[in-house]
Formats: sequence, structure tokens, C-alpha cells
Amino acid sequence: MKNKSVALYAGSFDPFTYGHQDIVARALTIFDQIIILVAKSPRKTAFLSLESRIDGLKTIYAKNKNVQIFSWDGLVVDYAKKNNIKHIIRGLRPTGDFDNEFQMASMNRDLNKNIDTVFLAAGPDYFHLSSSLVREIFYHGGNIAKYVPDHFIQLMRKIK
Repeated sequence: MKNKSVALYAGSFDPFTYGHQDIVARALTIFDQIIILVAKSPRKTAFLSLESRIDGLKTIYAKNKNVQIFSWDGLVVDYAKKNNIKHIIRGLRPTGDFDNEFQMASMNRDLNKNIDTVFLAAGPDYFHLSSSLVREIFYHGGNIAKYVPDHFIQLMRKIK
């Protein structure tokens, strides 16, 4: 039996958007299993609690056995090493993501020579989409239904 290929998709996912969901779906065409890692970032103040983001993702992917949800409070590369994961998935938008993502991928590779980062370009429907823009639209009462799965909208409404 062939070993399953596993990739890690990490982010704050605050909130998880259809752009994120598209990256997961496309990554599943390359890898057998995707671990979505909800990372705690000391540089960011979260809108949704870590627990609610994990809960929301578990709800969205409840019927997909090829997607697992976990959280981590350290370096993503350390999680990958601890769990023997060799690939990290990152999405790229044509909005200047490449420089930062390339630097992060290079640093991860320097920290662990067994880690490769796989970049997936954002689909054309999601070039403009970011969690921070979604939060801004939400704060001002705008409709975010075409950007965020309904379960996350419900979580966001509980806070507002």
C-alpha cells in the first residue's frame, strides 16, 4: 500500500474564506490529505477566537476524511517536523504576496531541509479576497456572503 501524501495548510483563517476553501480543494488534487493548521500569531489580534475558528473548520470539513483540523502555538515548520510532514501549502494572490511568502518558504527550508513549500495561485474569483478585507466589510455592515462560508458568517455575527 502506498504511503499517503500529506500537506500542511497553515494560517490564522480569521475568518476562513472561499479563497482558503479553494486552496484546500485544489491541494487535495495533489495530496491525499490536508491538515489545516489554525496558527496562533503573536503579531495578530484575532477577531474570532481560536476555538470558534477550529469549530467552524471542523463543521465545514466534517464529511471530508481527507481534511483534518488542528491548532498550533509555535512555528509551522516545527509542527511539520514533529508530525513528519514534508509539504506546506501556501496560496498566492497577485497583490504582493510573493515576496513575503518566498521569504517565509526560504526560512522554513533553512530551518528544516526536509520541508518544501508548494505555492498555489489564487483562483481568478479570489484574487482580491483577504480575511482582513472581509472583516472590514463586515464591520461596516456589508454583505460578505459571497466571500465566507455561512458557518463563519454566523460565528462573526455572534461577536458583532
